[in-house]
Amino acid sequence: MKKYALVLFFIVSVAGYSQEEIPEVYAVTSQFERIEIVRMRTGTDLLEGLKTVASEKNIKNGVILSGIGSVTDYHYHVVSDKNLPPANKYTKASVPMDLIAVQGYIFNGRIHAHITLSDENSVAGGHLEPGTKALTFFILTIGVLPDELDIENFDTYTQ
Repeated sequence: MKKYALVLFFIVSVAGYSQEEIPEVYAVTSQFERIEIVRMRTGTDLLEGLKTVASEKNIKNGVILSGIGSVTDYHYHVVSDKNLPPANKYTKASVPMDLIAVQGYIFNGRIHAHITLSDENSVAGGHLEPGTKALTFFILTIGVLPDELDIENFDTYTQ
């Protein structure tokens, strides 16, 4: 309980800063409450499956630690310039590829995941978008963090 109180004090302290006052680098200490191992069947949309798991398993905050499988279709985006906010380039195709990595976060129930795909000639990937569908299966491991952990804005450049 003391650990959570210290973490909450730190988060509240940081939340009071303006953008210029927030430290360039800061960390929040936590522990996993549990680990969820997820399997998705042929044809399942990866992003929709992650949203379903987060909802059904009541995962408010989490870390997508790993993921593997294969796809029939994929859809992702990558940043395409140095401006803020950055422009995005979207890539979508209907070809079989191996899903060699999935990683990301669940921030207050919101999925922010990245994927890496490969075939015999290339490796590609980026920010997961709707439309990435399982060929054989998807297997993912999610570390569930405490609900009270305030990490919702970790993936924004404005803070």
